[in-house]
Amino acid sequence: MELVRLQKFLADNGIASRRKCEEYILQGKVRVNDEVITILGTKIDPKVDKVYYNNKLIEYKNENIYILLNKPVGYVTTSKDQFHRDIVLDLIKGVPQRVVPVGRLDMYTSGALILTNDGDFVYYITHPKHEITKTYTVTLKGNVKQEEINLLKNGIKIDDYITKPAKVKILKIDKEKSVSRIEITIHEGKNRQVRKMCEAIDKKVMALHRSKIGFISVKDMKMGTWRYLKKEEINQLYLQS
Repeated sequence: MELVRLQKFLADNGIASRRKCEEYILQGKVRVNDEVITILGTKIDPKVDKVYYNNKLIEYKNENIYILLNKPVGYVTTSKDQFHRDIVLDLIKGVPQRVVPVGRLDMYTSGALILTNDGDFVYYITHPKHEITKTYTVTLKGNVKQEEINLLKNGIKIDDYITKPAKVKILKIDKEKSVSRIEITIHEGKNRQVRKMCEAIDKKVMALHRSKIGFISVKDMKMGTWRYLKKEEINQLYLQS
């Protein structure tokens, strides 16, 4: 069998992105057979060599899978949680492959989340240079004004940077209840970016839902359910950038 780089093997078996796996190797967290490997570029034979991460044997899976989850509020986007909170992996029990989330949604945000064991795919979707769009439906306290929408569209200062231009439109304004619903499409992935953008126009986020990643929508999926992505959907994500 053709030899593969150790970091690629780790990424393809759901440990983390390839870049993160390189860090794990340099930190001495990876062992091949009886030898701790700390040199990048090491190649292995997946069918012969036994690879361990944090002293746990990695089962060789020669199949990449891609899962779309409609994440409910109350789940954290991680593979394990030190505070024993509910995690997104609890929602996809029964999947034999070890998968990791592609990017993050905070505990109080619902919606589209992809999980996979393909480390290259994780890197591709999350790297800013590929500009994969994410679309959010945001419920805000207060009646949003067009000039505030324009600020979000053109770029607004949050933390120490100005956001890239975004697509923003008003979906509904309920003047009696003083509640607005807007849709925001961005291709950046800064921490809590959409919430911070709304805070920058002095609007409190009451609910946040990611409706789409690229063109892939969770519109017809019940909250908490998941499905496998189709091959053509995966190809379309690669073609978007």
